[in-house]
Amino acid sequence: MNGFFDIYTLLFLVLAVVVFLRLRSVLGRRTGQERPPFDPYSRTSEAPASNDKVVTLPQRQGDTRPASRDAAAARHDWGEFAPAGTPLAKGFDAIHAADRTFDPKGFLQGAGAAYEMIVTAFAEGDRKTLKNLLSPEVYENFERAITDRESRGETMSSSFVGIDKAEIKDAGVSGRDAFVTVRFVSELVTVTRDRDGEIIAGDPKRVDETVDVWTFARDTSSRDPNWRLVETSSAD
Repeated sequence: MNGFFDIYTLLFLVLAVVVFLRLRSVLGRRTGQERPPFDPYSRTSEAPASNDKVVTLPQRQGDTRPASRDAAAARHDWGEFAPAGTPLAKGFDAIHAADRTFDPKGFLQGAGAAYEMIVTAFAEGDRKTLKNLLSPEVYENFERAITDRESRGETMSSSFVGIDKAEIKDAGVSGRDAFVTVRFVSELVTVTRDRDGEIIAGDPKRVDETVDVWTFARDTSSRDPNWRLVETSSAD
């Protein structure tokens, strides 16, 4: 009886090993079509190693020869983002002249990601994240508000529901700095509690609409393509 059991046990073990080797040969094989993990803050090979900026502009790959006149004109057609001849379109043109990689659509995607990160980091008192995303002046204001909140023993939680709308309102170049102003309409659930855990502001069951107007900027003479938040304001 023991010999019978041992023989069948051995057969099943051999079969399991064969199946495992077959699966590994198929599942472990690279085809060259794998996609790299998506990272909205990934840097190009030319970017500095430090992470003191945010909102990466999409980089065009491939042919780096000067574009033809027709191709250049096509890139200056900003479509739905800014009708030709408007102040906003001229602002885009000025940025594009300093940075050929500028793309309003890609910028808005990065700015939206930065907006969510900043709102969440402020609620959590995450100074490290904020310092990497904000200009020194804006960071100082955020840090002061966090310190005041902590000194009163208050805590803040913010659940980010989503961005309903993000629209570029202004853009241009001042000196070496390019700037883009974005109006965000978002939905948040924000609650502030005192040191005893009692709610003193907000409602955990209520979704509030928030409208913010934020300006991002970057030094166009820098090879780092990333942007930082340099100004914030609220809008009705």
